[in-house]
Amino acid sequence: MRIPPLVLLALAWVVLMLCIAIFADAAAPYSYTALDLRARLSPPVGFGGSWTHPLGTDELGRDVLSRLVHSIRMSLLIAFGACIIAAVLGTLLGFLAAHFRGVVEHVVLALVDFQASMPFLVLALSVLAFLGNSLPLFICLLGLHGWERYARIARGLAISAGAQGYAAAVRQLGASPLRIYGQHILPNIASTLIVSMTLAFPEIVLLESGLSFLGLGVQPPATSLGSMVGYGREYLTRAPWVLLAPSITIVLTTLAVSVLGDWLRDRLDPTLR
Repeated sequence: MRIPPLVLLALAWVVLMLCIAIFADAAAPYSYTALDLRARLSPPVGFGGSWTHPLGTDELGRDVLSRLVHSIRMSLLIAFGACIIAAVLGTLLGFLAAHFRGVVEHVVLALVDFQASMPFLVLALSVLAFLGNSLPLFICLLGLHGWERYARIARGLAISAGAQGYAAAVRQLGASPLRIYGQHILPNIASTLIVSMTLAFPEIVLLESGLSFLGLGVQPPATSLGSMVGYGREYLTRAPWVLLAPSITIVLTTLAVSVLGDWLRDRLDPTLR
């Protein structure tokens, strides 16, 4: 199987981001909260700066590279957690709609239509403004974004699989619904759900970045890619490196995951071959 060079580059970038997130404490040269007021707004290497701070420093003298490393960890943690919550919630509701049909199916479909029609950014701003912000609440709130697509996919594929021979045979043997859906139907539709997660992952990263940019996401002293962009916008003309480093990371990460998701869809979907 030949893998296109663009996909290999995307895979290498994603692996690099995962390694940075896992080994952030070892990869960061300084603490992301360490201050050095004598080195405020120092430029990066190549623009008059020194290797003491390769990517420069921000308005408080904090090392941009160290903050970028820890921001990558935080943003990936939020994105992965939100994607898993959305996938689990949507799949469970889709299976409930496919199994019970009738009233339960109509209720689930009504919730799906309501979620799809609701501007999620407005809902997120309202919840965070009234309930305050904490990391678990923030992850759970982002986990409500996009669950309807998993519900639709799981419902449609579960109904299709239930009409096929293997699911009917297992049901005739007296298997419980939990075993039918968990051990027989779910493994057969897992590839489609995984591809959907890879396509939804960039949306979560951008949504987290937007909310953190507005000051309603990750709160100090913690840092994320979006919060770094938010702090750096005030120094765009004097110290653009404070904003450009996380911005480029966001663009490249979302692009890499989108390329991988699109390639996986082409490889795993037999109708596209």
